[in-house]
Amino acid sequence: MSAPERIPPRSMTAADLLAHGELTVRGRIREASNAVLFCTVEQDGERAECVYKPVAGERPLWDFPDGTLAQREVAAYEVSQALGWDLVPPTVLRDGPYGEGMCQLWIETLPPDAAPELLALVDAEEPEPGWKAIGLAEAAEGRTALLVHADDDRLRRMAVLDAVINNADRKGGHLLPAAGERLYGIDHGVTFHTDNKLRTLLWGWAGEPLPEAARTALTALDADLADGTPLAGRLAELITPAELAATRVRVRALLESGAHPEPSGEWPAIPWPPV
Repeated sequence: MSAPERIPPRSMTAADLLAHGELTVRGRIREASNAVLFCTVEQDGERAECVYKPVAGERPLWDFPDGTLAQREVAAYEVSQALGWDLVPPTVLRDGPYGEGMCQLWIETLPPDAAPELLALVDAEEPEPGWKAIGLAEAAEGRTALLVHADDDRLRRMAVLDAVINNADRKGGHLLPAAGERLYGIDHGVTFHTDNKLRTLLWGWAGEPLPEAARTALTALDADLADGTPLAGRLAELITPAELAATRVRVRALLESGAHPEPSGEWPAIPWPPV
């Protein structure tokens, strides 16, 4: 399904429209494992397309028993905004036709012939310049090939965001290249766990020093997460106190190490399927 990204004028932010506009279901995205509904939202003559994921349509997860997928998706958006990177489309928690759920602005992705190549399988032992190695993967006819991702600053910021929110499911299909050289990440329902569950395709910078811009953003985020701040208050309504405390610990650990995290070895490092 494809639909244009229509962001309201500055008089009404996309988040305001998503939160307060009239939500109308237009169809269902059937490839998703949980209920995902394609909708329009309208208010005061402004209209946008969006995704609505009602809590009632979520399948329970034994390893994420606290809260809902919808709440964690909104929390991921809040953290992305606090970092200043706008990596997650505007996302709110609201009532809808099927009860409370997550509502997120629909992003029109670039057509394949115009989209940047972010992931690839190559017959080589080492990646070429401009690419970072993830690991070996099965290719056609039972052979193995090197799975690589682009050495792209946008992906690098996404890797830092995933480390902060402890994303357990960063697949290639969750990366949306859009117009204006924008890159968005979606599907953040399995995040913020208190245990280390980071699973991602973006391991190419593992162990490397964080860029200065990332350290600056993380320092600001650390301050924004302090007790009594607006961000901490919003997150407290979405995730548990223990999950909020663990988020603070992850941010400070990144700042103290000054490096991208490495796989722990206690949890599968790459999600399956990877795309």
